[in-house]
Amino acid sequence: MTSPTDAKAAAPRSLTISRSFAAPRERLFACWSSAERMKRWFSPEGVDVPEAEIDCRSGGVFVICMRMPDGTEHWCRGAFGDVVAPEKLTFDCEVSSDGKARFFVRTIVRFAVEGAGSRMDVEQRYEIYDDAFRNAVEGSAEGWRTTLDKLAREVARASEAVPAVRGAFVVERTFKATPAQVFKAFTDERAKSRWFAGGGDDPKLVEREMDVRPGGREVAVGKWKSGKTSRFDAVYFDVAPDRRLVYAYEMHLDARKISVSLACVEIEPHPVGVRFKVSEQAVFLDGYEDNGSREHGTNFLMDKLVASLEG
Repeated sequence: MTSPTDAKAAAPRSLTISRSFAAPRERLFACWSSAERMKRWFSPEGVDVPEAEIDCRSGGVFVICMRMPDGTEHWCRGAFGDVVAPEKLTFDCEVSSDGKARFFVRTIVRFAVEGAGSRMDVEQRYEIYDDAFRNAVEGSAEGWRTTLDKLAREVARASEAVPAVRGAFVVERTFKATPAQVFKAFTDERAKSRWFAGGGDDPKLVEREMDVRPGGREVAVGKWKSGKTSRFDAVYFDVAPDRRLVYAYEMHLDARKISVSLACVEIEPHPVGVRFKVSEQAVFLDGYEDNGSREHGTNFLMDKLVASLEG
């Protein structure tokens, strides 16, 4: 990033701050890699974060809006540099208000194991564009103190034991097709992309891996217009051509693992053509509230699968 040509140059300033936490560094790293979590803690006390977009990978966007008590909004817009989970992350951004860039900041965060917990070191380097914001930069140490107090509360919140919630459902469809066509729709990457999540604009498919065989893995990562990232990560245990698929999969929203499931797809001939059944047993983790959305989503996908074959 470069400063505006009409900005007044200023010598770069820097800040280093450290804090120890009674939590593993993986939990700390997760608090930096989720927009939902960053909105709860990434601001000094009394300052809100109404909007955030976090794509925690090299080159991914970093956008935070901080709303001051008087309603003024300061936007931090930039991108991640090095991301090595759960050891280190860096990001550069410009801070602007009223549509004008005020200063540039480079942030380096390191996570180290410290006894049964961890230590986080944050280093920031600044380049001031607008001299009126020099005091804001010089007061950043106090801002970080209360920000890390909020982070400690977020880490404690993430550490609270929340009972897992179990769910199970069965979805069936009977329609005109052959068992071979249905099996191909589940196991061929091109055929599956016609109906499985990620085939449209929302979410947009950003990663795909498909190896349907016993021990094989399937991964589908989608980026939603809301900024969230969903990840389907499956391992196959039984693959009987034209008859059956058994697999287990994890679902993630951003860095949060929300569920682990065991699923079975059964296919059989029928006078109409074919009948197939999808059975799933799921465990929803750490307070994630499904409220039937998994079953609803599966019904939606099965309708898309049928349409892809009947069309």
